[in-house]
Amino acid sequence: MTANPPRRKTGGRQAQISIADIEREGLRLGLTNLTVNGVATALGVTPTALYRHVDGKLGLEALVGEAVLRELHIVDDPDDGIKAHLLSFAQQIHDFVLGHPGLAAYMQGLFPRGTAGVRLQREAVEALGRRGYGPGAAIMLSGTVASLAINLSAAEERHRPYFEGSHRRELEKVCALLAADEVLAAAQAELPQIGGEAYFRMVMTGCIHGLVAAAAPGRPVADILDELGFEESHH
Repeated sequence: MTANPPRRKTGGRQAQISIADIEREGLRLGLTNLTVNGVATALGVTPTALYRHVDGKLGLEALVGEAVLRELHIVDDPDDGIKAHLLSFAQQIHDFVLGHPGLAAYMQGLFPRGTAGVRLQREAVEALGRRGYGPGAAIMLSGTVASLAINLSAAEERHRPYFEGSHRRELEKVCALLAADEVLAAAQAELPQIGGEAYFRMVMTGCIHGLVAAAAPGRPVADILDELGFEESHH
């Protein structure tokens, strides 16, 4: 994204900025590097000028995070059964999140935080509704799959430096520790080399199969939760 030149103070007066200006510079900085001071500096204004438009750092994160999420559109293949649909749903979230550093942390903190998040959640419920699920079961099932996909993506994002060079030496130390332990070394020898993408699909597939086994279309939410071991506390 190409940023416009920062606005500067003229004639001793504070330059005028808009929400669109703040969003543009926030997207340019990215969620990982997003700060009120950073955006203010890019726009040539004081942080106080931003506070007239956004509610501090959290408001700035919401503005930029929702702008990023507006670009996420889950493709729902009507020919997909429930398991295939949920795996595709998870994969699309995973790919989008890893393509936008810092988005995983934004979605982990609180979701939804704006209209883009609400739209994604509603569309997920509607997609499961077309497969026979009531709203309660649909939001539970899609929310669980989405949360797991986001958390796995966040972990993969954090692990990337260890596998892509910058922290490679630390990874080599871990490998040496495992190799020095007889039991763990034997266990590692039995396992194939599972990369981030393959590991993601393996975990998601296993969890989706378990969830769908408990959450058949049309089954009451209370029965689903009971089978999954949820016990509601009564105080």
